[in-house]
Amino acid sequence: MSTTQRDVDHALAYPEPPASPLWHRHGAKARPLTPAQQRRNRALLDIAQRKPRTRA
Repeated sequence: MSTTQRDVDHALAYPEPPASPLWHRHGAKARPLTPAQQRRNRALLDIAQRKPRTRA
């Protein structure tokens, strides 16, 4: 099967550029949440899911 000019996908003609160095996280990792923070987040999420959405 021969390919014509229309069959070529020009988006794939070149390799993807390397990821930005800003996307890589260096240094200390984030501290895990304490059980109290986890409970608070769960309670806030529960409230947010029950509340009707308001229009902005």
